[in-house]
Amino acid sequence: MFKRIILKSLKQWKEKPDRKPLILRGARQVGKTTVVEQFAVEFDHFIKLNLDNDQQLRYFNPSFNIHQIIDSLFVEYKVSAEGKRVLILIDEIQNSAQAIKMLRYFYEEAPHIFVIAAGSLLETTLDRNISFPVGRVEYLKMHPCNFEEFIGANGDDQIREALVKTPFPAHLHDLLLQRHKAYSIIGGMPEIVAKYAQEKQIHSLSGIYDSLIVSFLDDVEKYARNDTLVKVIRHTIRHAMISAGGRIKFQGFGGSNYKSREISEAFQMLQKAFVLQLVYPVAGTIVPLEENTRRSPKIQMMDTGLVTYFSQAQKEMLIAKSIDDVFQGRMAEHIVGQEILALSDSPLAQLHFWTRERADAQSEVDFIFQHDGKIFPVEVKSGATGKLRSLFQFVDQAPHPYAVRVYSGKLNIEEGKTPGGNPFVLLNLPFYLVHKLPEYLSWFTNEF
Repeated sequence: MFKRIILKSLKQWKEKPDRKPLILRGARQVGKTTVVEQFAVEFDHFIKLNLDNDQQLRYFNPSFNIHQIIDSLFVEYKVSAEGKRVLILIDEIQNSAQAIKMLRYFYEEAPHIFVIAAGSLLETTLDRNISFPVGRVEYLKMHPCNFEEFIGANGDDQIREALVKTPFPAHLHDLLLQRHKAYSIIGGMPEIVAKYAQEKQIHSLSGIYDSLIVSFLDDVEKYARNDTLVKVIRHTIRHAMISAGGRIKFQGFGGSNYKSREISEAFQMLQKAFVLQLVYPVAGTIVPLEENTRRSPKIQMMDTGLVTYFSQAQKEMLIAKSIDDVFQGRMAEHIVGQEILALSDSPLAQLHFWTRERADAQSEVDFIFQHDGKIFPVEVKSGATGKLRSLFQFVDQAPHPYAVRVYSGKLNIEEGKTPGGNPFVLLNLPFYLVHKLPEYLSWFTNEF
């Protein structure tokens, strides 16, 4: 079963006494509809609407009030609601301003009905003067499958159960590293993962990758405001795939003649569609953190599998001894970013990396992660501890000695002093445990 994490969040939503209609956000094809269908088994009745269908769109006629809509649905779907729990899924809700408006009245006048709305291009409706029911809905964001879900989908239940243990049993290290390498190559898009679980052949996935990437390119016409922006966004998608994990500049991005303003607008639209995220640096080591949008961002695409396929890096990753040997470590960094981002189901969650504030500084830590009131630096790098200069510079400025290195080695903890003479405690975390980062940070800081 996919999406155990989001299913847990949906169950928590279901039991809330002050529950509001739920908007499920996320890019197309991350499994929003599928996970709601799995969740629907907990209800007596399930009504599934897809507003791409004109026949189902008619229920949200502007002349209908909320009670007429519910009555019409119950008659059509033969629902007897007395003493029963009813779940309504309104998929592709961005196609109806009236359906979006009605979410308010589901909350105010029909709170006994469980309502989930979803739409792959829902974010773009926020720019169209549509009456969005602020304060009367709540949100969950869906991501591609994380490593634990990938393991579960492939039937490795014993391994998945072992992953729950903290600390992880070291004798399974080589096996898990192999599984994580496959995950890094294939990615977490549910249709891709399901096909791989069935056939165990990477070469059989090409058609699905092509279909997904083409669908992202075709979607541009649905939310770009003119033909010029369509071209800019398509250019941006293609070159963002190639540049993923690296820092970029808007001016001339991808070798184009497009202006900085045009590229910036394209990236903003792609972020709203959850195709990618721009990752900006911060210079602080304590909360609250302030990102510096004047400096060059990194690109985090929605899924590393799409990146490795489009960049033609699959073969190189297959033969590489470790994923951090490919593309100067960019693929390893990218999959770590994907796993960290998936740790939160909030649509407000963002990635950040750290840089020194001095103008002449070249120091950069791959990611920072906030946990239990502390900011932890996270570096993705193999090799000797002495190579972690930027990580140690963060520790020199931070109010605590903790740091994290993600690599291909085994789980362990090191203690020492930075070149600046300050004590450090370093958690060396294998790639396959990044999806458990909060648990391991709690274990790590309790041990030391």
